[in-house]
Amino acid sequence: MATEDSTVSSLHRAVQIVRALADAAAEGGMRVSDLGKQLGYTQATTHRLLQQLVDEGLVEQAAHNKRYALSLDFFSLAARAGERGGLRERCRPALLRLGASLGDSVFLLVRAGFDALCLDRWEGPFPIRSFTGDIGGRVPLGVGQGSMAILAHLPEAERDEVMRHNVPRIRHLGALDEVYLRTEVAKVLRQGYANTNSGLIEGMAGVAVPVFDSNGQVVAALSIGTLTARLEGERLPVVVDLLQREARALAAQINPFDRALRRPADSLGGGR
Repeated sequence: MATEDSTVSSLHRAVQIVRALADAAAEGGMRVSDLGKQLGYTQATTHRLLQQLVDEGLVEQAAHNKRYALSLDFFSLAARAGERGGLRERCRPALLRLGASLGDSVFLLVRAGFDALCLDRWEGPFPIRSFTGDIGGRVPLGVGQGSMAILAHLPEAERDEVMRHNVPRIRHLGALDEVYLRTEVAKVLRQGYANTNSGLIEGMAGVAVPVFDSNGQVVAALSIGTLTARLEGERLPVVVDLLQREARALAAQINPFDRALRRPADSLGGGR
């Protein structure tokens, strides 16, 4: 029994080390002394556990600064775990609920490089046209409500790079220039959703909210497309509230290593 208790204790401490190294990833890891001090372990215990994690290939030590950090093998394992229950599968019930509640077409968009890709959609009773078209359709980030919701919530430097790349791609659409994109980004960040009707599809309107992963990074957007008259007056805030509720519920379920976030087209399979 004593040996079993000791094993459980060592496992718990090793997990605490892994969590601490994950939190320190942005700083390039931690030294033994700092890690032990933070967790309340002796330096000998910390070093022993770290060495065991190194031997298992889950942690590595940088030669230039002696800091320990999670290894590429660790992230590979996390990525493989993300293959099960992918983003499209997790979000499908939300699309069905929104479609049944609103009666409008609902879209799940994810980022694909400089584009937004339609990963899934639920077709409402009102015939509409959308920027992305059917499942698998792409549109440059910044064109359409779902795409704009993703663009606006990217880290600032990344967002600027996307806009620099995409402005030449959307010039043919007339009003969609860099001034327009920056104005709309500021509006989305201020109000928490995108509902710009650019006029590119006459009579059509939409609204979208960002979907974040468990780390608070934007990974997708939930949006609806409908007739302009159906997003006027008091209905707009009701629609936004429903979208935001579903987005919040999804946040804790989304694995940042989900393959659909890196290679979204691979998740499309044979369609709906």
